[in-house]
Amino acid sequence: MDIRRIGIATLVAMALVAAAHLVVPPSAEGSIHEIIAALCRAGGEEVVPPGINHFDKNSFLASLQATGFIKSIDFSNPEKVVINFDPTIPASKYVSAGFDLTIPDGFGPGVDLVLSPLVVPNPNFPAHANCNNLR
Repeated sequence: MDIRRIGIATLVAMALVAAAHLVVPPSAEGSIHEIIAALCRAGGEEVVPPGINHFDKNSFLASLQATGFIKSIDFSNPEKVVINFDPTIPASKYVSAGFDLTIPDGFGPGVDLVLSPLVVPNPNFPAHANCNNLR
C-alpha cells in the first residue's frame, strides 16, 4: 500500500509540474526604451537593443507611433520623408520648437528627412530638468 501511495503521489506531482509548465507563459523580453534614456545616458553609446524586440529590423519608431507622438510618416515624395510629430499628447516629454527641420540626405542619399515640427526636450519635465546631458 505504501509503495502504491508513493507512486500515485509521484504521478500527481509530475502532472502538476507538467501543467505548470503549460500554464505559465515564458518570460517576455520587453525592451521599449524611453527617449529620455537615450538622451540622458552617461556613456553616449547607442541603446541596445534598439527598441521593441524585432531582431530583424530596428523598430524603435513603433512605440512612438503607438503613443501617438508620431502621428504619421509621409513617404509620398520620393525625395523627402516627413515625420509628423504631435508633442501635445499626454505621453510627450517634448515641446514644439515652432518650425520644421529639414535634414538634407537624412533618410539616405538624395532623400531629405523633415521633422514636422522639430521637437525639443520639455524643460519642465523632471527627467529633462535633471538630465546632465541637457544642461
